[in-house]
Amino acid sequence: MPTILLHPPLPHLLAALLYVGLAFHFWRTRWRGAVLDQPVKGLAIWERTWLFIALVIHGMTLGIEVHPAGFESTRFGFAVALSLMMWLAVAFYWVESFYARMEGLQMLGLPLAALCTLLPLLIPSQHILANAGSLAFRIHLLMAMLAYSLFTLAALHAILMAIAEKRLHRGRMTPLFAGLPPLLTMENLLFRLIHIAFFLLTLTLASGILFSEQIFGKALPFNHKTVFALLSWIIFAWLLAGRHFRGWRGRIALRWTLAGFVTLLLAYVGSRFVLEVLLGRPG
Repeated sequence: MPTILLHPPLPHLLAALLYVGLAFHFWRTRWRGAVLDQPVKGLAIWERTWLFIALVIHGMTLGIEVHPAGFESTRFGFAVALSLMMWLAVAFYWVESFYARMEGLQMLGLPLAALCTLLPLLIPSQHILANAGSLAFRIHLLMAMLAYSLFTLAALHAILMAIAEKRLHRGRMTPLFAGLPPLLTMENLLFRLIHIAFFLLTLTLASGILFSEQIFGKALPFNHKTVFALLSWIIFAWLLAGRHFRGWRGRIALRWTLAGFVTLLLAYVGSRFVLEVLLGRPG
C-alpha cells in the first residue's frame, strides 16, 4: 500500500468515495428505471471485492484515529465510535450477504458508512481513554462495539422491513421489493441479529458491573450512560420476551427494535456528542 494512503485525510476520503460510489452503483442498477422490472440480483464478485476494499481502507482510518501517536494512547470519542460502529455493521453485512439475501441494506447502510468515515475529520476528538491498557476494559469495549454494530444492522433491517411491509399493504410492491425474501424470513433474520446483539449487550453490562473497579477504577457510576444502557437492555429483553411468549411480529416488533436502538445510541454515543460537540469538552 503506498505510504501516501497512510496520511490523513486521504484514507477517510477514499473510503467514503468507495462507499458512495458503490451506493450509486446499486441505486443505478437495482433501484431505478427499467431495472426495477428485473429480478433481484445478489452481489457480484467484483461488488463484494469493491466493498471489501472499502472496508479495509475504512479500517485504516480507524487505526489512524484510535491510535494517532502509536499504541501509547487510545483516542475514542463520538465520531470514532460512530465510525467503528458503522464499519463493524458493514463488515457484518458483507459476511452475512454470503448466507442471506440482504440486498436492500446497501442503499441504507453505505451512505451512512461514508458519512461516519468522514465524521472524525469533521468532528475531531481529543478524548483519550484512561483505561485502554486494561485487558478487561478492552474486552468490555469490544463487546460494546459489537453489540452496537449488530443493533445498527438490526435497525437498518427493521427500516427496510417497514418499507417493504408498507408497500405490500398498499399493493405497490416493485419487483425490487417483491424479489426480497418473504417478510417472515426477513423477520427471522432480524431476531437472529437481535438475539446475538442482546447477548453481547448483556455481557457488556455484566462486565461493567462485575469489573467496574478494575475497568474504571471505581464503582459503576449511576449516570445517564448507565441509565440509557440499562433501559435499552430492558427494552430488548421485553421485545424478546414478547416474541417468545406472545409471538410479537410485524410493526410492534419493528417499533420496539427501533426504540431500543435509539435508546442504546443515547448511552455512549449520545453522551459523547453532548460533551464533545455541544459543550466542546474532550473529557
